[in-house]
Amino acid sequence: MTQRLTQEQLSQIVTEVESLQVRREAELDQQQVREILQELNLPPELLDEALIQLNRRQALEVQQRRNRWITSGVVAVLVIVSASTIFFMQQQNSALDRVSAQQDRITLIQDNGGDLKTISRQTNAEVLYRVTLKDAPLGKKLALSCNWIDPSGQIVKQNNYQTREINTSVWDTQCRYTINPAATVGNWKVQMFLEGRQISDETFEVK
Repeated sequence: MTQRLTQEQLSQIVTEVESLQVRREAELDQQQVREILQELNLPPELLDEALIQLNRRQALEVQQRRNRWITSGVVAVLVIVSASTIFFMQQQNSALDRVSAQQDRITLIQDNGGDLKTISRQTNAEVLYRVTLKDAPLGKKLALSCNWIDPSGQIVKQNNYQTREINTSVWDTQCRYTINPAATVGNWKVQMFLEGRQISDETFEVK
């Protein structure tokens, strides 16, 4: 069955044939090249070796161009990944920077809703530092820590822990320390930190 062509296809074929004809007329066969070399007083017997070198050089140029494209692609991917990582970290840090303490209290295990200011060391009491956070990032787990500082300024206890996954922007958390009979009498302080940033502190007296 004879293939029928549209006028547009015919025009494209004519253009392509003309291009091939021009290219073929511009090409020289090896005999013509040898004659040109003789006219230039160059040894024609080196033609084959020159063609090999030319083909190698062209292949090398193609490979170099391909390597440049690959390198550019890898660099572009790395830039995108780096930018995405930086953006994610900035968003993460921004979310953590918004977290603060809405309320903090010192209580015993049995919480009566008050805020202890004085604790007797003779009772060997376990003291809780209860902190209510606001603007907690939903779906995240927070790394918190507490320092319990005696009257001399020495850190006698550090709590380090991670919360459960946050499911509400107002979040209650706590850390604890046992005040035993050997505890130093005087004014104590407890501090809470989020990712190394202090977000609250409270003082109490040990008698």
